[in-house]
Amino acid sequence: MSDRESPAPGDQAHDVLAAEAFAVPTADPSLRHEPIALPEDPSGIVEPHDVLAAEEFAMPAPRSPVSPAGAAGIAARAATPVRIGALAVVALLVRRALRRHRG
Repeated sequence: MSDRESPAPGDQAHDVLAAEAFAVPTADPSLRHEPIALPEDPSGIVEPHDVLAAEEFAMPAPRSPVSPAGAAGIAARAATPVRIGALAVVALLVRRALRRHRG
């Protein structure tokens, strides 16, 4: 059940959507079947001359990579067994230090 009052039968709607308040005009039949005549270019140039900035100005070349292998070489060097072993030793030392500190 709703606490709102129901409108009286003679009341007009007062909350109207804009789409219902303003009618959409219909199509103009004189424009529908005629071919479209585009105006001439005001500059008078016939060939295409509007160029996008991306076509007009080249992107600068990236810097040369540090190593010839690129990103794959950097990733391969980062995961060497020596580094993994050193990280494991450091993790074990930290774990041992935390256990001594707690207990």
